Amino acid sequence: MLISQILDDAETIRVVARNGGKTRIINGARSVYSLAMEAARTGVGLVALIERKGLGEAVDLDAAYKKGRLLSPINHPDPAHLHLTGTGLTHLGSAATRDSMHKKLSADGEEQLTDSMKMFRMGLEGGKPAKGQIGVQPEWFYKGNGTMAVAPGAALLSPAFAKDAGEEPEVAGIYVIGDDGAPFRVGFTLSNEFSDHVTERVNYLFLAHSKLRNASFGPEILIGDLPADIRGTSRIYRDNEVLWEKPFLSGEANMSHTIANLEHHHFKYAAFRQPGDVHVHMFGTATLSFADGINTEAGDVFEIGAKDFGLPLRNPLEIEQPVKVAVKAL
Repeated sequence: MLISQILDDAETIRVVARNGGKTRIINGARSVYSLAMEAARTGVGLVALIERKGLGEAVDLDAAYKKGRLLSPINHPDPAHLHLTGTGLTHLGSAATRDSMHKKLSADGEEQLTDSMKMFRMGLEGGKPAKGQIGVQPEWFYKGNGTMAVAPGAALLSPAFAKDAGEEPEVAGIYVIGDDGAPFRVGFTLSNEFSDHVTERVNYLFLAHSKLRNASFGPEILIGDLPADIRGTSRIYRDNEVLWEKPFLSGEANMSHTIANLEHHHFKYAAFRQPGDVHVHMFGTATLSFADGINTEAGDVFEIGAKDFGLPLRNPLEIEQPVKVAVKAL
């Protein structure tokens, strides 16, 4: 089952679902967030809860997308309580691109093992522990709160000071925190973990700076287990023509970590188990247009699609105007 959120003509949020047929409004659902919290509080599975509420009027989801009426598939009434985070070097092909960005040379000119390659090898050796065991922790980063989340179809804004504005096609887990602090997974969705790879390449310690950017996810959330082998395509359009296109792989068959291990190492922190919060946690990628020498420009459109996740995720690129920030003493 796939679920998403749209705005109707009266500017009211409608939660919609489809399960191999038409997209229909879920009766009585005010938002995906409220639906997920109801499922957490009642102990009823999300699919069962949707079936209990029933499906009503059919909706043309493609038309809503074209009209700019698709919302992020989950949000929080207070954007400060939605967390955008992620992990890197989790996919079997992810080390090559990152390693080439972070090459180190010893005094005699021989290449040393980069921190990226060390982290990648740690994942290969300990990222898929036996059931009930805890594996090695992955690289982790913070992208911001709900104010940084961009809806499908809306523009990803790159700061004027950014050195690069590049896509990262990923799968993200969507979570809510129950009233008792227990994390619940709503499902999985496509995401564009938009980043500044030139800034990151200057020095690996700039990784934190490079990740503080917008992110987009959706349009639809896949409820249920994540397919083991996900095959999608990432594209960049310029002037309505394909500028760059490449397949990407995800799912545990193509990863060096299990989803459970990545989830454990995120939610082991009490700060990420605050009742009522929403988490969008991105699981990494091995495909970047930056690695192929692509320099994106304002007006370019990113498109990330995979058949298991319904409609593709599309976002144009915009460059923000420079901002001068002055701090005043109180």
